[in-house]
Amino acid sequence: MTVPELTVEQPEMAASPCDGGLSAVSHPLQTLRQRTDFLAAARGRYRAMPGFVLQGRKRRDDETEGDAIRVGFTCSKKVGNAVARNRAKRRLRALARDVIAAQGQPGWDYVLVGRKEATAQRPFAEMQGDLSRALDKIHAPKAARS
Repeated sequence: MTVPELTVEQPEMAASPCDGGLSAVSHPLQTLRQRTDFLAAARGRYRAMPGFVLQGRKRRDDETEGDAIRVGFTCSKKVGNAVARNRAKRRLRALARDVIAAQGQPGWDYVLVGRKEATAQRPFAEMQGDLSRALDKIHAPKAARS
């Protein structure tokens, strides 16, 4: 008995109403892994939102990663047990793939920090809007950030 082949159709890129009918350019994301990168992002700009905290910093020109967008994810034990922390981080990773890949700026590091109960239970569409607004605030000039 043979296994039937699966055919996967690629959906056409639909224009979303928020981008004026044009599809957004998506940048590949790299994952932050080293503690020093997380600490450097913590010293940068941040924006607290109901479901998460976004930290971000523009890398210096002498750093080796160039124009890549790097993203890190963290959830402390305050978020819950291992199952709750992993669920929260999965949601944050999906959020980054959807929003940061489209709206993030090359040459920046971002860290998404999970919040107790809110990260796992807040509606995903609301979190997408929150992240979009947080990115706008982080990238805004210093006078317009407050």
